[in-house]
Parts: sequence; structure tokens; C-alpha cells
Amino acid sequence: MQMEHYFSSEPTTKKIETEVSFEVDGVRFDMAAASGTFSSTKLDAGTKVLLSHTAMLPKDGNVLDLGCGWGPIGIVIAALHPASKVHAVDINQRSIEQTRANADRIGLPNLSICLAEDLPSDLKFDAIWSNPPIRIGKVALHELLRAYIPRLGDGGRAVFVVQKNLGADSLIRWLAEEYPSHSVSRIGTAKTYRIIEVANPAKSQNK
Repeated sequence: MQMEHYFSSEPTTKKIETEVSFEVDGVRFDMAAASGTFSSTKLDAGTKVLLSHTAMLPKDGNVLDLGCGWGPIGIVIAALHPASKVHAVDINQRSIEQTRANADRIGLPNLSICLAEDLPSDLKFDAIWSNPPIRIGKVALHELLRAYIPRLGDGGRAVFVVQKNLGADSLIRWLAEEYPSHSVSRIGTAKTYRIIEVANPAKSQNK
């Protein structure tokens, strides 16, 4: 039988929830991870690294949590920065349900949760934050990034966490080649992880 992955659109494995607690910027978050979603029993180490960069968390504007899993990135940003409007998306129906359940524990009017296919196609983002699904393969990952990086507004920034041994450095090179008008850089390193930023330059006011 083929192994079911967290990027399956409709997980068929029995749903088992695991309570997960963690702190970001001194605030405690109590959530539940679920089987059939990414990092189904704990806060993923890469996500933990990403969320540790609290000074960089977007404080306002439209924010995309791309591949939200059970919701830690989008929920943390929405909770810590209520002036932001966070959109959490995934292709996995169980991820969407679990993110909603976790958000309901807190009550977050600035958090919108939906399947990726239901995200309004004309919506632009001031920030994209993601622990992207590297294990879908390079071709599929590049296709995913091509779909969303162009949706950064002027001055918008995408921030990704990628493990070095899963191709972080080669991804940086690809991003720089694919988006020559953007600034692509490694802005942080922690343990075996790279924090990658893709910045869309602000449009000049001068003609």
C-alpha cells in the first residue's frame, strides 16, 4: 500500500490528535497536532526556528501562511500581531480543519483559513511565511513557489525555512535565477536550517 503523505489532499488515516504546547516571544500557545498533517505529533524543528525570529514577524498587512499544516505559523502571527490579516492555506483538508480548531481555542478574527484552491486569485500579500513542503520534490516545489511568490505586493517579503541537507542552498540559487528583480538572501542560520528571504522591491515613486 502506498504511504500516505501530509501533502495528500484527503488523508484517510485515522485521525489522532496530540497536544502541543510551545512559547513564542513569551506567549504560550496550546494547540493540537493531528495525524495525516505535517509534523503530526510535535512542533517541527524548522517551524520552531522560523518562529524564533520574532522581530521579523509581519506586524500588519496581508500575510500568507503557505502550507499551514495544523496552523502554528499563521496562528502565532495572527495572535501576536492583531493588525495583520493572516491567510492560512493548505491542500490538505485535515490540515484546514485542524488549523480552524486550534484557532478557535484562541479566537482570532484576523485569521482566515481555507484550502489553497479557495484563496482569492487576485489577493496580493505583504508577507509570505512558510516552512515549505520540500518532500513533494523539486519540480512540484518550484511550481508551488512560482504560483505564490509573484503574488507579493511591492515591498513584500517571503520568508522560508529550509533544512540545509534538504537543498536550502540550491533553492536559494534557483530563487535568485528565477526572480532576478527580487532580492534573494539567506538572512539566518540555526542548527541545520536556513532562513531564506525573497523581497520584492518597493516601486519607485520617481518617474
